[in-house]
Amino acid sequence: MKYYVNDSCIGCGLCAGTCPEVFSMSDTGVAVAIDEEVAEDVQNSAAEAKDGCPVGAIEEA
Repeated sequence: MKYYVNDSCIGCGLCAGTCPEVFSMSDTGVAVAIDEEVAEDVQNSAAEAKDGCPVGAIEEA
């Protein structure tokens, strides 16, 4: 499974704080997801980050 962050990201940083293995903050202040399959050992925290996004900006690719 892969994730991506859509244009509705408000740059709160919750996802990067919850699952830094998958999400990080860009130089422009919005979140980005790694461009590869999410490792099995962090799939739960990545899903938690997606579910916790206050604006629903994280989607499964």
